Amino acid sequence: MGRGAVWVLRASALWALWVWAILVRNMLTDQSHTMSFRVVHIALAVVSVAFAAATLVIAQRLRRALRTTASGPPEPGVQVTAPEQ
Repeated sequence: MGRGAVWVLRASALWALWVWAILVRNMLTDQSHTMSFRVVHIALAVVSVAFAAATLVIAQRLRRALRTTASGPPEPGVQVTAPEQ
């Protein structure tokens, strides 16, 4: 996986965090929907934010692995594959 793919992972995770943060804010302030509707959507947001956070962690590890591949042996526990050409 190349550096471009790592940036795409980061961008998608940050976008998901942004969108779901706005939705949660709106759900907390909007009284026009039922409580069950708001609870379900906030639960969806929590799950999506957890996936986005996991994606950011993966992207960070990949970035670190790509950097160490260029400068020396990989860190223990980090699996490094050759960048696609």
